[in-house]
Amino acid sequence: MTDKRKRPKPNDYFADWKEREALAEGMIPLVGKLYRQNNVKTYIYGRPLAAQSVINIMKNHRYVREVEHNELSEFETFPVLQALAALDFGPAHVDVGRLAVKYEESGKKVAVAEFVKQEMAPLLGSNTKPLDKPQDVVLYGFGRIGRLMARLLVEKTGGGDVLRLRAIVVRRGQDGIADIIKRASLLRRDSVHGPFQGTIRVDEDTNSIVANGNEIRIIYSDAPDTVDYTAYGISDAIVIDNTGKWRDMDGLSKHLKAKGVSKVLLTAPGKGDMKNIVFGINDNIIQPSDTIISAASCTTNAITPPLKAMADEFGVLSGHVETVHAYTNDQNLIDNYHKANRRGRSAALNMVITETGAVKAVAKVLPEMAGKLTGNAIRVPTPDVSLAILNLKLGRAVTREEVNEYMRKMALHSPLRKQIDYTNSPEVVSSDFIGTRTACIIDSEATIVNGDSVVLYAWYDNEFGYACQVHRVLEKMAGVRYLRYPEDSQD
Repeated sequence: MTDKRKRPKPNDYFADWKEREALAEGMIPLVGKLYRQNNVKTYIYGRPLAAQSVINIMKNHRYVREVEHNELSEFETFPVLQALAALDFGPAHVDVGRLAVKYEESGKKVAVAEFVKQEMAPLLGSNTKPLDKPQDVVLYGFGRIGRLMARLLVEKTGGGDVLRLRAIVVRRGQDGIADIIKRASLLRRDSVHGPFQGTIRVDEDTNSIVANGNEIRIIYSDAPDTVDYTAYGISDAIVIDNTGKWRDMDGLSKHLKAKGVSKVLLTAPGKGDMKNIVFGINDNIIQPSDTIISAASCTTNAITPPLKAMADEFGVLSGHVETVHAYTNDQNLIDNYHKANRRGRSAALNMVITETGAVKAVAKVLPEMAGKLTGNAIRVPTPDVSLAILNLKLGRAVTREEVNEYMRKMALHSPLRKQIDYTNSPEVVSSDFIGTRTACIIDSEATIVNGDSVVLYAWYDNEFGYACQVHRVLEKMAGVRYLRYPEDSQD
């Protein structure tokens, strides 16, 4: 691809924009056809194309131009997408952006349709289903993470033959239909993440929320082992426990005593011998026989990928991790009694120093980090997006440019590209990262290097970014398998 610094300027910026806008509009029916009819999900460097607006598609192209230093645009990706839509292949994840870049770098020695056919050859003629049958999913709890998981599961329903959100279990808050109407409203509108992308209605006859055609039963219960899911037509379900009330094997095993449940996924750090999984790092240890797994914490998911990346390349001898964390529902809005130190003081008015278990949890995921790290946290008066500051002593001296270039490549071209993102803007602030889908985003402009000492700043959406990691673990637990292009993609 042509370096962006050498590309001639358009003669007419507005005309150039309108041409690219028209191409982005033309992508939408192609993306939709591939997704609905073939269960083929398309991406631009890991950023989804399905259910995206014209502007979001154009912004995804812009991101690649900024961090990859090329001129990838709709002019390159549209013909590739056209060629894909003409092929006969089954369920798959295909990165159209990387395919287009590879075609440009090949010198265009053959027509784009022929090139795409050659690249897709391993996927053609295959109709391997991601799962032998749809997997029922139940959300136990419907708080911040629960509602975001609901949004993700509905968004990724596709043709309905993979993961299906069938029910949500909550304690009854109000009598009658008023309760479900309030819960539907919380799913429909979110002060941080904006409106639900689609339509939501309440079916009073079945006590269900219907979100984009997905009928989700609302079940009331105070104890996991008392629910009979089979009475609702649910079987072999994976229960995602968002309550955090039970964090050990004994407590979470109560879910397995309920009729219709086969596995449990905890959205909090697991205690004891429970497997704590950070997807992209140690998800390879998940076995089909595992019935209870933890997706660790948002902070563990945010700091483990960059720690692994730095350790693999430079060696990490020691370090301190300080997290500047958005306040959570565990804190008080105004000063009141709290069993934990300092957390009783008003979350909206104070910075609050508190402990974090994320550093200890890292050692469960990355054993080589055991004993090398210390950590602490500061809760601050923002509702979402946190910042991890990694102060690391490396195995050798490095330069700032070397570290940043390495992390840029990790974000774009490594198996960790769904865990590590990268920004080179000197103007970004926390609210810019609301809704990001990676575990963390390296702020390259903030990187500090002094010999063998490095300070990395990693932003993370501690709500939605974490929910995306949980969803990846959920797919692995369910045994979901997609053909992918490129093969090492996690998209």
